[in-house]
Amino acid sequence: MPAFLYKVRDKNGELVTGIAHGDNQESVASELFGRGYTPVEVKLEKEAKAGRAELFGRLTPEDLIVFSRQFATLIKAGISFMRCLDTLHEQTKSRRLKEVITAIRRDVEAGTSFSEALSIHPRVFSPLYISMVKVGEEAGVLDDILERLASLLEHEAVTRARIKTATRYPMLVLAVLLIAFVFLTAFVVPKFAGIYGSAKVELPLATRVLIFLNIALTRYWMVIIGVVAGTVFLARGYIKTPSGRWNWDKLKLKAPILGPIVERAVMSRFARIFSTLYRSGIPMLHSLDIVSGTLGNVTIGRAVDIIKEDVREGKGLSQPMAKTGAFPPIVVQMVAVGEETGALDEMLIKVSDYYDLEVEYAIKNLSTTIEPILVFILAGAVLFLALGIFLPIWDIISVMKR
Repeated sequence: MPAFLYKVRDKNGELVTGIAHGDNQESVASELFGRGYTPVEVKLEKEAKAGRAELFGRLTPEDLIVFSRQFATLIKAGISFMRCLDTLHEQTKSRRLKEVITAIRRDVEAGTSFSEALSIHPRVFSPLYISMVKVGEEAGVLDDILERLASLLEHEAVTRARIKTATRYPMLVLAVLLIAFVFLTAFVVPKFAGIYGSAKVELPLATRVLIFLNIALTRYWMVIIGVVAGTVFLARGYIKTPSGRWNWDKLKLKAPILGPIVERAVMSRFARIFSTLYRSGIPMLHSLDIVSGTLGNVTIGRAVDIIKEDVREGKGLSQPMAKTGAFPPIVVQMVAVGEETGALDEMLIKVSDYYDLEVEYAIKNLSTTIEPILVFILAGAVLFLALGIFLPIWDIISVMKR
């Protein structure tokens, strides 16, 4: 039966919100009216979710980490649930988070469960977050679940920060090189082009290319910007399609230098999220379903979907994982040992820790690996500019000596 989010006025005229189930909007409104409320608005839950997602948008990982950690601490201290939300609302500095907490408090006060209140904001709280909170509510260990979520979010934030730090220097060098090349082509080459035009010498290929680039940049810069913007727009649109996302994620895994880092990071994420869900008491099939949608890589996600179907047939985990070919042997072996010993969650944590070390080592050596490539690119660009600018001058000098 579909769920509907409603806004009603009680006998005192106060606005009340909540969730009700019914066949359609009319039946839900009639039920609310029979309970003494005056319906103001009744929306299908999916429509309301979309509207609130548009309003609030995404929060930063740091906001959710602090929210989860503080919430767990307050619950452990024995503070009432509503008072916890009030305290979090007062302490947070994020305007978006304040609005989200206000909406959650209003829904919980109207009788909605905490996990259902979170699910109304799908762009703020992921399916992983909502599912774990639901388990924490049902088992009465919400504080422990929130601490695990905070630790998981911190782990993800640290990994992303490391990758960004490692790739910042190469990106900066390439950006500076591109700016310098455009500047020289647009402003320096024209001055030499005038000299070359008055001399009766055949221009080298490098010089002709530079002059062509100068003409293109100065006369057709708007067209170039339009083509680049259009290409980026079309590429992003293609990546959003199922086939485009599949090809893009597959390319990231097979890319030289960065591909192994991406694969190790995805393996670490798979092992840690799956272990956290499994340890929290979420059924294995549901855990695999959540993991497949939160890995950030469709290629590995589809492999997890295949594993889920085999697990549903009672085949275990390790054999289906080996069959997909998407998981390295060490992951398959550790999972097999975990299944045999009954310590699957511990083995998955060890897998995650192992790949964390691998990612950290690869990131530390990333600069060493990329530096020769950057030097080669810089040397090639400088050589091309030097040949394009100075070769004709040497030819002119040779002609003048004759």
